[in-house]
Amino acid sequence: MRRPPPLPNQSAPPFDAPAARRLRTALGMQPGHVAYGMRASYGLPHVTAGLVIAWERGITAPTSAEITGLAGVLWCSPGELIGRPRTLREHRIARGLAPEDVARTVGLELLAYLRMEDNDEWRGTERQSATLAGLLELSLPDFVSVTGRNAKLAELLRGAVTTRWQAYIRPVTKLVPLDRRLLEDTLQRLHQDYQGQMTATLNWGDGGAAGASGEAGRDFLDRIVEHFWTTVQSNTG
Repeated sequence: MRRPPPLPNQSAPPFDAPAARRLRTALGMQPGHVAYGMRASYGLPHVTAGLVIAWERGITAPTSAEITGLAGVLWCSPGELIGRPRTLREHRIARGLAPEDVARTVGLELLAYLRMEDNDEWRGTERQSATLAGLLELSLPDFVSVTGRNAKLAELLRGAVTTRWQAYIRPVTKLVPLDRRLLEDTLQRLHQDYQGQMTATLNWGDGGAAGASGEAGRDFLDRIVEHFWTTVQSNTG
């Protein structure tokens, strides 16, 4: 009996369906050829042409093991089949690394590392964190996200733009290893942008001004980490 396609898995990496179709077409392969290769070479007996088509149409997403097999058949790296990685596991898979490889390189017991992946909470030392960043080729924003610092960073940044930004230089520096002058310029600009936006919306007039101001402010604060990295990039450009 033919196995039905698996339901989308929230823990599966973000799959780039158009890339999968493009790579298959470039190799002159049919979905049936891909499915056969995954069954024969990667021990995935449930993969059918229909399932490959479902992946390419975005109907369902392949698991981590299926992405690895698909990448092998399509002669590409797993990273070429993955959208922007968001978690520690997704960054590892995008680099085509086994958890054993990462654990050994950063100096962790395998079970301890796997627990960090499962809980999406990195708890390594500074030395281990630096090794991880190099191994997975993490950008600074990705490193902050993967090591679970985004929530704390957002909290500090909200305080910086709503009160005195100067008081948040040292706490933010502990989370984000940026040049002090760059960080000062970034926090000052964020503070000015937020305060300027609030002032502008309050000057629209009496009717609904307070509500509009509150909504604009909440949206800015909700996206504060995104604004932070955009401003950092702008200040270094």
